Amino acid sequence: MASNTDPSSPATATTGGATGTLVREGEYGERVIAVEPGGAEFIPLKERHGRPLQLFWTWTSPNLEFATVFVGVLAVSVFGLDFWQAVLAILLGSAAGGLTQGLLSARGPSHGVPQMVLSRLGFGYWGNILPAGLNSVTAGIGWFAVNSVSGAFALNTLTHMPTAACLVIIVALQIIIAFFGYNLVHAFERYAFPVLAVIFLITTVVILAKSSPGEAVAAPAAIGGKLGGFLLTTGAVFGYAVGWNPYASDYTRYFRPQTSKKAVALWSGLGLFLSCAILETAGAASITITGVNTSHLTPTAAFTSHLPTALADATLLAIALGAVAANVLNIYSGALSFTAMGIKLPMALRRAIVALVFGVIGFVFALTAIPDAGQRYTEFLLVIAYWISPWLAVSFCDQLLRRGRGIDALLFDRRHHNWAGPVAMVVGMVVSIWLFANQYPLYVGVVPSHVPAVGDLTFEIGFVLTAGIYLTWHLISGDSRRPAAVRP
Repeated sequence: MASNTDPSSPATATTGGATGTLVREGEYGERVIAVEPGGAEFIPLKERHGRPLQLFWTWTSPNLEFATVFVGVLAVSVFGLDFWQAVLAILLGSAAGGLTQGLLSARGPSHGVPQMVLSRLGFGYWGNILPAGLNSVTAGIGWFAVNSVSGAFALNTLTHMPTAACLVIIVALQIIIAFFGYNLVHAFERYAFPVLAVIFLITTVVILAKSSPGEAVAAPAAIGGKLGGFLLTTGAVFGYAVGWNPYASDYTRYFRPQTSKKAVALWSGLGLFLSCAILETAGAASITITGVNTSHLTPTAAFTSHLPTALADATLLAIALGAVAANVLNIYSGALSFTAMGIKLPMALRRAIVALVFGVIGFVFALTAIPDAGQRYTEFLLVIAYWISPWLAVSFCDQLLRRGRGIDALLFDRRHHNWAGPVAMVVGMVVSIWLFANQYPLYVGVVPSHVPAVGDLTFEIGFVLTAGIYLTWHLISGDSRRPAAVRP
């Protein structure tokens, strides 16, 4: 391992003791049409650029798409809430996801590494394979398939081309942008933002004007009435918003270390909160519009059927564009998470190659999901929160215990272990899912099967239980007073 005290040089820089920081090699700068080199390494100081305001459109554009709208649709059509109950659940779930997004994003400039490298602190180098592996699958394959399908449906409705052909077009655009990397991703979100924002704001106003907020849909008996539906909706909304959390510092790690943490947190959290809250509200309102039979239409066609023809076409185009905006982040961050698992890949463009592979796999999954997209999306939203919530508990508890201490020496140390993280996360997931999951008709946990009114409390219980186990472990072991690392 090289002993280079200049962390901006393209080498392996020593950060203290016997531990070194892997520094990303190659020249990248601010070039947009250039393939970003490296993978999950530390970003050298001479490569740092950007400003916090750009995070607003980076986290707004990817949510201006139909997957966001459909969360609001589910609140009324599946979970049985009336419009105002749905809005309250949407605001609560989106606010919680936006808050955690801001807090996690603020750590990127200081440490210069992706979110799943920072995750090594709470899980250890090898224990981090658990959350990094889950995120690489969730982002690079799961979310990729969800958004690709909605984009393909929109393009199919607009152009009447075969859905499979539309899917190929959407996927090709996504893979190309993600392959080039960080600068092109940020640039694409920036230029997509005004187009998406104007179209969806007009669409939302029209939908709200035509809606009947007093219309109510009875919740299925298995959900447990309005309270169960409210808790399920809050979980699904939180699951959607919090699905971006494992990517947070991926898009702030290029900022200069002295960048304001408050500004980074504000623009990240605000962009996520506003985009989710507005579009999910539009989705909930669309279900209350009466007089149009949409049962024979695809979800995207049903949503736009209430709009004037010109606006409907523009909205369909925006849905397709929004799907691309969402999935370039999913492929990019999924590839970073895969490289953060510690698997050695010799090529200089390992992130780009992994992004390409994930895009191909995601395309196959998207193609198979088309026939039953709605049901699979409902299940997927809740499953995301099932694992991300315990991961968040470990991440925040570890940050609390390490406050005021240097941590960079541990991020690339293969000898660093912290088994409290993976153990607490696994126990928190298993117990909370077993007792509280409500994935009717696939699986209903012990508590909601006897008391349906509890809805689905998996993510809340998973967070609290995981946090309790992690903090207790370190309290008993005494590791709360020092970094959890083993050194020879």
